[in-house]
Amino acid sequence: MFDFDSLREILSTISKNKLRTFLTGVAVAWGIFMLIILLGAGNGLKNGVTANFSHRAKNSVTLWPGWTSMPYNGMPSNRNIKFDYKDYDLIRNRIPEVEYVSVRVSQTATVAYEKEYGSWSLNGVTEEAAYINNIEVKDGEGRFLNRMDVQNRRKVVVISPDMKKVLFKDQDPIGKYVIADNTIAYQVIGVYDDSNNFSNNPPAYIPFTTAQMLYNKGWGFRNMDFTVKGLDTNEKNEKFIERLREQMAKLHNFDPKDRSALYIRNTAQDMLEAESIFFIITVFIIVIGIASLLAGIVGVGNIMLITVKERTREIGIRKALGASPFSVLKLIILESILITSIAGYLGLVAGVVITEAISNMIAASGGGSDGPSIFKDPTVDLPTVVIATLALIIAGTVAGLIPALKATRVSPIEAMRAE
Repeated sequence: MFDFDSLREILSTISKNKLRTFLTGVAVAWGIFMLIILLGAGNGLKNGVTANFSHRAKNSVTLWPGWTSMPYNGMPSNRNIKFDYKDYDLIRNRIPEVEYVSVRVSQTATVAYEKEYGSWSLNGVTEEAAYINNIEVKDGEGRFLNRMDVQNRRKVVVISPDMKKVLFKDQDPIGKYVIADNTIAYQVIGVYDDSNNFSNNPPAYIPFTTAQMLYNKGWGFRNMDFTVKGLDTNEKNEKFIERLREQMAKLHNFDPKDRSALYIRNTAQDMLEAESIFFIITVFIIVIGIASLLAGIVGVGNIMLITVKERTREIGIRKALGASPFSVLKLIILESILITSIAGYLGLVAGVVITEAISNMIAASGGGSDGPSIFKDPTVDLPTVVIATLALIIAGTVAGLIPALKATRVSPIEAMRAE
């Protein structure tokens, strides 16, 4: 067992070789420090890119109509594809992977309340847009659109915090009416949280049917958003997109290979590809970090071998006086663990402090508030720190094991002859 006498003896040995022990400790500390910094940087990159997906569900798909670029079935090229209720019916009712669906009609309008006004986009959507675009209305801020709003073509609006600040100042906007383009009055029913929206001018949301009636001559829509389920691999996503393109091509009579006729953005596939890249980056970072740590551990092992050689006579005398091989083994391993753990822990703490400081600096500077950011919260989590600490203890044991085993094989008689 570890006792005070063992600690005092270990510290005495270390104090006789201060420079050598210090340089060895620096190598270990640098290895774990670089591991933490690299893992923090990898997490920062991952968090930043993931945050760019946070304003939409990670399994969402968006469709835009385009123009045909080739003739098909007797139809000429350069035809404008337009979405209507048949497209909505296809996506909503005939594709089993689809969960939530929302169509979209957008209109830029000058919105005013009393003497205050500004220009914003009014996005006509269905109630399911809240699930697709991760739109959240917090408690006390009203509500989002519901099915009755859409079915009854209600003139209601959910505004952004920016609109609330500009139009209402410190007033509560819920229940009040804003005027769009000096002609149409919308009742404010909610203020949504736009903390995950990277737009400099976040839109307001009105019922799709109302937007269609007022701004689209009561017909059609510009695009469709929907979420999918069960597409957890790139292969499944690719097959789904091809099947979707074929169904839409059949509906609108264009060649499925005509990519300009229909534009598709698949967030689910983008996220899967990003996650695979992050996995490769993380593995690469861990390999580099472990290699740096191993360099320090090898240094500790070499130092312990030198220590054993220098103390050959002392170890022989110990064994001649009745010391067990285990007591010698324990002493060498404990010294290795002590050096490795203290130096490694200092490097670990330094790495955590620096990553936390960088994270706080990014947060204080409002990183990503004015647009998408690819770097966010570059820190390591508690499990990583715990695993790194356990790795240090194991590494210290391994580093001292070979020198310790060599020490247990020292013959008292041969040790007495050592110079």
